[in-house]
Amino acid sequence: MARMTMIEAVRSAMDVSMGRDDNVVVFGEDVGYFGGVFRCTQGLQAKYGKTRCFDAPISESGIVGTAIGMAAYGLKPCVEIQFADYMYPAYDQITQEAARIRYRSNGDFTCPIVLRMPTGGGIFGGQTHSQSPEALFTHVCGLKVVVPSNPYDAKGLLIASIEDPDPVMFLEPKRLYNGPFDGHHDRPVIPWSKHDLGEVPEGHYTIPIGKAEVRRKGSAVTVVAYGTMVHVALAAVEETGIDAEVIDLRSLLPLDLDAIVQSVEKTGRCVVVHEATLTSGFGGEIASLVQEYCFYHLEAPVVRVAGWDTPYPHAQEWDYFPGPARVGRALVEVMEA
Repeated sequence: MARMTMIEAVRSAMDVSMGRDDNVVVFGEDVGYFGGVFRCTQGLQAKYGKTRCFDAPISESGIVGTAIGMAAYGLKPCVEIQFADYMYPAYDQITQEAARIRYRSNGDFTCPIVLRMPTGGGIFGGQTHSQSPEALFTHVCGLKVVVPSNPYDAKGLLIASIEDPDPVMFLEPKRLYNGPFDGHHDRPVIPWSKHDLGEVPEGHYTIPIGKAEVRRKGSAVTVVAYGTMVHVALAAVEETGIDAEVIDLRSLLPLDLDAIVQSVEKTGRCVVVHEATLTSGFGGEIASLVQEYCFYHLEAPVVRVAGWDTPYPHAQEWDYFPGPARVGRALVEVMEA
C-alpha cells in the first residue's frame, strides 16, 4: 500500500470519489487552482476541470447554501470551509436547511453534502484558527459528525461520507495533517510515512460511519477520545504505565455507544479527552451516557480532560492544549479514586 499523509489521504478520497461518480463536485475558498490552504485539493481542478473543482467567493453561507441547492438537484457536493472557525456564518444553512431537508420533505429530498473543515489547535493559529466546534453539530438532529485520527481512517471515512445520503460534518484535525502528534510539542513529530496507519490503499474503500475503533486494549480504565487526542491519550497511557483501553470514536454522530459501554463494563473507570472547551463539550455527553448505561459497573467518577473555558489563547497554546501530562494526571486520579 501507499504511504500517505492525512492531506494526501483526504485528496485521494476526493479523487477516487470524483472518478467514480460524475455528480461529485468539490468547491470552496481557494480549492481550485491554488489547491486549498493546506493543499488538500491540489491537482483536482487540473484533472477534472473547472466545473467540478472550483473556487468560491469568501462567503461560507453562500458556499453551504449553494451546496444544499446542488444536492437537492442531484449533485454530491464536497465543500471545504477553510477553517472550522469560519463556519459560523453558514451555521443557519447547516442547521436549519441541510439538517432538515429529509424531515421537512418527508423523505422526498435528501442532502448528500460533505462539509470538510480543518479543526483544532496546536499550530499557533490563535483564537480564529484553532477552534473545535464539533459539539455545535452533534446537538443538531439530521447531521452526521466525523473526526478521523489518521490517514487510513480519513480516506475511508471521507469516501463513506461522500456516498452518504445525508449531510456530514467532516472535521479534520489540522495538527495531524502531517504526522501523529501526541502533544509533545518540544519533540520532532513522527511522519505518517513511519506509522502503520499511514498505509493507505490507493483505490476505493470505505469505513462505516458510526463505528469506533479500539486503539489499545486494556483492563484498568477506558479512555475515550477522538482526533488528535487519540494520540495524546496513547502517549499518556505509555508514560503512566497504566493498563488503559483507548477508544478512538472516529464518529461522534452517530456514536458507537456499544463500544464505550462494553469497554467501561470491563474496566469500571472512564476518562474522556477532547480538545474543545470543557463546558458543554461533547465529553459531557459521553460522561452522561457512561453514567446512564454503566452506573453499576463504575468504580470511580468519570473524569473529563479538555480545553479551558476561554477563547484559544495564542500566548498559552500548550497550557490550553490537553497534553499527555494532563491526561496522565487524570488517569492517576481515576485509578486512585
